[in-house]
Amino acid sequence: MSQNEIPKTYSPRDSEDKWSSYWLENKIFHSEPDEKEPFTIVIPPPNVTGILHIGHILNNTIQDVYIRYKRMLGYNVCWVPGTDHASIATESKVVNLLKENGISKYDIGREEFLKHCWEWTEKYGGIIINQLKKLGASCDWERERFTMDDHYYKKVIEAFVTLYNEGLIYRGYRMVNWCPASKSAISDEEVEYKTVNGKLWHIRYLVEGTQEHVIVATTRPETMLGDTGIAVNPNDERYKNLVGKFVVLPIVGRRIPIFADDYVDMDFGTGAVKVTPAHDVNDYAMGERHNLESINIFNEDATTNGNVPEEFQELDRFVARKKIVARLKELGDLVKEEDYQNKVGYSQRGGVPIEPYLSEQWFMKMDELVKPALEVVRDGQIKFHPEHWIKTYEHWMTNIRDWCISRQLWWGHQIPVWYCVGDDHCKLECKEPIVSVERPERCPHCDSTNLRQEEDVLDTWASSWLWAQDVFTTEEEQNYYYPTSLLVTAPDIIFFWVARMIIAGTHFKNQIPFSDVYFTSLIRDEQGRKMSKSLGNSPDPIDVITEYGADALRFTINYVAPIGQDVLFSSDKCEIGRNFANKIWNAGRFLLMNADSIQKDQYYIDKHIDFTDRWIISRYYDSLKRYKYSLDNFDINGATKILYSFIWNDFCDWYIELAKNRLYSDDEEVKVAVITRSLNLFEELLKMLHPIMPFITEELWSVIAERKKGDSIGFALLPEIDETKIDAKAISDMTLIQNIVTAIRNIRGEMNIPPSKKINVELKIESLEQNQIDYIKLLGKVESLNHSADLTKPKTSASSVVKGCEIYIPLEGLIDLEVERQRIDKEIKRIEGALIGVERKLSNEKFVGRAPTDVVEKEKTKKADWENSLEKLREIFADLS
Repeated sequence: MSQNEIPKTYSPRDSEDKWSSYWLENKIFHSEPDEKEPFTIVIPPPNVTGILHIGHILNNTIQDVYIRYKRMLGYNVCWVPGTDHASIATESKVVNLLKENGISKYDIGREEFLKHCWEWTEKYGGIIINQLKKLGASCDWERERFTMDDHYYKKVIEAFVTLYNEGLIYRGYRMVNWCPASKSAISDEEVEYKTVNGKLWHIRYLVEGTQEHVIVATTRPETMLGDTGIAVNPNDERYKNLVGKFVVLPIVGRRIPIFADDYVDMDFGTGAVKVTPAHDVNDYAMGERHNLESINIFNEDATTNGNVPEEFQELDRFVARKKIVARLKELGDLVKEEDYQNKVGYSQRGGVPIEPYLSEQWFMKMDELVKPALEVVRDGQIKFHPEHWIKTYEHWMTNIRDWCISRQLWWGHQIPVWYCVGDDHCKLECKEPIVSVERPERCPHCDSTNLRQEEDVLDTWASSWLWAQDVFTTEEEQNYYYPTSLLVTAPDIIFFWVARMIIAGTHFKNQIPFSDVYFTSLIRDEQGRKMSKSLGNSPDPIDVITEYGADALRFTINYVAPIGQDVLFSSDKCEIGRNFANKIWNAGRFLLMNADSIQKDQYYIDKHIDFTDRWIISRYYDSLKRYKYSLDNFDINGATKILYSFIWNDFCDWYIELAKNRLYSDDEEVKVAVITRSLNLFEELLKMLHPIMPFITEELWSVIAERKKGDSIGFALLPEIDETKIDAKAISDMTLIQNIVTAIRNIRGEMNIPPSKKINVELKIESLEQNQIDYIKLLGKVESLNHSADLTKPKTSASSVVKGCEIYIPLEGLIDLEVERQRIDKEIKRIEGALIGVERKLSNEKFVGRAPTDVVEKEKTKKADWENSLEKLREIFADLS
């Protein structure tokens, strides 16, 4: 596209498709180690099952802004993309797919099932990556990684073996969070607590050999089938005579002891609690202390098993609950049932209530591993933005428990442990597992070749915690790109991923994995609700890009997202970004069309300069200085506002309008000087804008001057800040002009003076230079301008005051004064009447007390706005009189 072929309107779709292809074909974003200083980001790998959502847009745009910004500062940047295998999510998808065809994963076996997982991954796994390309993400796409790649897989296995050999991994029988949907253990961080309206059932337990009874309250009556004790507080006088006795478990008939334990809160409920060690974390601890039997009453899918009476076996836990409550009523052992609200733990992935479940699992010892990782954040080697997340991090790290790293799944990194099954002639009991990176050929104890590998896979996070270091496949790359520079992530995975990557880095590499962590804001809808599919309030980013353009979405999401604050987002806010893109396009088109008839010549770059040129250069370097400071201090929101103000207001609304007068002059040298300076400056502001709006800036940059194949604005260096170019007097002179012109325009609007009508203006001011007068006349559409330090206000004139100047516009003959007085008087009366209504509302205590806060605030704002309008209208009326 040449300069004279620039379309009248900007087409984001055409531009984005063209430049996406160009960047990829020319490998613009590829990096190799060299002598430059590296700047590295590893993408938080989205689930291979995922599709782009608005949270991804904010996160990845921020990463891309820093990658493009640092590239333009001369760094060798490398942004490594990739996806996570997402054990539970992917396995669930494949299981459901097979189920639709009447196939169970157990029917086809592990090997065949994994083939289906790989097929599914290859078919659907690239969707989110392609969507990121559409967003304009400048990743090094030749380095795309997957957590199940051969190299990465081996690194995960090696890490397990190393930790096992260091005594930091062990197998134990523990209480875990169990997801009945995926039939797997999950970590504490994968449990989401929801407030649920349920019931509280009060059940009578008869004390053996007496007429006495103990009443306990529970929200989970189905677990009573596994009760093995009743606990009371040792200081509770009500039960002292019962401690050491037994009760008979209703329905089951089992004798269970009454015992005393300090854990029991004697002020809660009846002061007595049922104890089910196999199905409650606190009950398990009490059971350990008092040698109680643990009776597991559930299968892996949370149906009841053979440890309960036959009539209750093989029932879903909630069906069992109903039957047990009904039986207790029949037996007369249900004392009462009441509504009760409590928090229930749900599996984030499975979407069902979890079960505390006794299970043999693999664990990682965390108490020593966390110490270096805690220290590097406390001493500032790793900086969090915003800083308040340090407290959250410290709280978790100082209260950490051993990490359950095994999952009862097939898709993932199979734990590298083998068990000796033995041969018929083997009499040895080879109980010690064999832990090895490679499959062992034989048992080191008995020489048997009959070995069975551990069925479980590792927790997804026990693979992705190596992401920052092991996406680099050679020692040279690791030494060059690692530690990485910046991690951009959502705060909800500070425990899942951020903390664990820091642990992995400090333990395996004895280095921090990154120096800065930027925690993104939470995206909410206009009503402040978290975005979700169920609420239907989460727009599809691809639809938004189709409607508004990727640049518009990128700019808007950062423009409305101050760091550390929730973002209230709706698609129509992208009008901000789209209008901004159109403003830039129109400015570029105007300049380039003029450049067709006026030849640029750098010889004239410093010729025919007036104060407006000095002013715009001053504003440019001042904006550049604040822009760099904002980005260097992780304030992208501030950077977008600096760009918006400088480009829209200073450059487009003022400088180009001021330049038009000289571009249309008869002096060819002046025209050449103005178009050369204007296009040079336009090119510089495109560079500033490029990290946030890459497509439109690449499009315009490509036609400002002749470019070679493979060139990109992304490699154009941002200039150094030159404070000597910031001219305080030029800024002061121009600020005065802006204030005067703005005041004149405001008076025009207030007085209904047609835009095309020329006016006379009188200014009470010490002095004005001729070119200042010319600009005021041009922009204010002024016929004659009289100025003096001794002026008095003319009769029947509108006035305004700005710093250093009083402005008068005589109205006689300009408008019909009587008609205008009547119009203003009518508007004054309308607002006075409206004010009476809103004041009556706000003085009504019932309204103020009962109405929602936002409604009351709207009325207060309305009142303040109308009072301001009324004051202004009365001033105008006085001027007209």
